[in-house]
Amino acid sequence: MSKNYYSLGLMSGTSVDGVDASLINSDGDTNYKVEINKYFEYENNFSQKIHSLKEKINAVTDLETYSTELKALERELTIFHSKVVIDIVKSTKKKIDFVGFHGQTIFHDPSKKISKQIGDGKLLSQLTQTTVVYNFRQKDIQNGGEGAPLAPIFHKVLVKQNKIKLPVCILNIGGISNVTIVEDYQQNNLKSRDLGPGNCLIDAWVRKNKKGNFDKDGAYAKMGKTNDLILNQALDNFDNRPDKNRLSFDTKDFDVNFLRGVSFEDGAATLTDLSGIIIGGGLFSLLGEKRNESFKVLVSGGGRKNKSLIQSIRSRIPQKLSIESIDDFGVNGDYVESQAFAYLAIRRFLELPISFPDTTGCKSPVTGGEITQNFLI
Repeated sequence: MSKNYYSLGLMSGTSVDGVDASLINSDGDTNYKVEINKYFEYENNFSQKIHSLKEKINAVTDLETYSTELKALERELTIFHSKVVIDIVKSTKKKIDFVGFHGQTIFHDPSKKISKQIGDGKLLSQLTQTTVVYNFRQKDIQNGGEGAPLAPIFHKVLVKQNKIKLPVCILNIGGISNVTIVEDYQQNNLKSRDLGPGNCLIDAWVRKNKKGNFDKDGAYAKMGKTNDLILNQALDNFDNRPDKNRLSFDTKDFDVNFLRGVSFEDGAATLTDLSGIIIGGGLFSLLGEKRNESFKVLVSGGGRKNKSLIQSIRSRIPQKLSIESIDDFGVNGDYVESQAFAYLAIRRFLELPISFPDTTGCKSPVTGGEITQNFLI
């Protein structure tokens, strides 16, 4: 019988609003049980500090140009994560075997085989006296992959654990949207990819207009009217981009600068429809010949709460693709990604693969992550 471990996953996603923390008990293979889910919001404008630095980094050379600022931000980010770990440790009697530390993505360019996450795993291990697994993407990139998406192998066990009828799609809408198709429980049959913008365009528009950090429930979009001319031009630009075959995206791949001469509400409506059309079209394309079969599409991530976005996606896909919240199947849709990195940390320790040719484009199934115990004498 395989051994189970307690693993704490930490996820600071592309929305950059805080840290999702999930403690799970799992064998890293066929089962898991959620012990704790908890959200820690960034404090003192730290979120804005991350966004501001990210906006300066548009090329690989910028990583060196702003290296001093990145190092300072990385330390601050790691210290915040250490407080999260200590909070969880104090709230449970379980001995935590691993901490899966995703870090914060600052730059992702699959064409140059670079995916940069800040987060000092060794410092986190030292501050928390725990075994930390971090830097999950590099081995995949070295094996010819794009370093993302990494959650699909967890999506598979999530579907099995919660007895969700197959076939099914897990559609995660964070800053970037991605989808995993689970048709059976064989690992190599997983199929996944990023689809394009999720919340990132809508969030950027709201922040730019100083109306908050996101469009709660899609209320702003609902008040506006889509500008079809701008929408169609933006769709043409997306369809005609030179890197059409990529499997992963960065939020920096998309911006709202093309929106001119529209009201705030109309801009929100236009960006919501743009994101919805891209997500729906990507889902339709990935399903291929199976697109006319009955598939449940279970939505996780913050975007599932945006009613306008969900309606936009729903109106552009076949009726046989039923979009439902993953929460309706006993899964908290806010914590799928943090649970995933807890699970991936265990798999790294066991040297089991976390990415596959049909998920990241890697040459062969590969594990990933560095393990550090920076507290042992």
